Amino acid sequence: MSAYARGDRRSFALLFRRWAPRLHGFFLKSVRERSIADDLLQLTFLKVHRARASFQPVLRLRAWLYTIAVRELREEMRRRRRAPLAGDEQDRDVQSGPDDPQRSMELQQRTNAVRAAIARLPEAQREILYLHRYEEMTFGEIAAALGATEGAVRIRAFRAYERLREELAGLLDEERAA
Repeated sequence: MSAYARGDRRSFALLFRRWAPRLHGFFLKSVRERSIADDLLQLTFLKVHRARASFQPVLRLRAWLYTIAVRELREEMRRRRRAPLAGDEQDRDVQSGPDDPQRSMELQQRTNAVRAAIARLPEAQREILYLHRYEEMTFGEIAAALGATEGAVRIRAFRAYERLREELAGLLDEERAA
């Protein structure tokens, strides 16, 4: 990013190649529509391009990129009045088709139960859960990306994980009994 900020256009291609799939996945998990995820990715990289001169190398690139991405996602949600990261049972990216012989019915039911439990979390908790669990961001990085304190992020994450434990306790009991 520093090289791109100094004018090296080839660096942008490398930056895009490395980060676009992850950001696209974040958007796809959030909005569940490929075309909207594509648009959000384009808007995010347009903002990256426009803000390249203000990038400070002391900042972690991942946190800086996700700050921009989260802002774009929130704007989209405001425009559409939809809840981000709503886990429906139609998760086309992760869910296998009904004729997939490798996935058992039991595994599919557990997967759907987890997705449904995540969907019931408040938006702020879902964002943090996704960034922490799936993007493997630290709480400090998430705080920077969301414009919150690390303590607030930790509390929301704790509440999200705790709520999931409570809601999925039955599944855990079944798994232990098996």
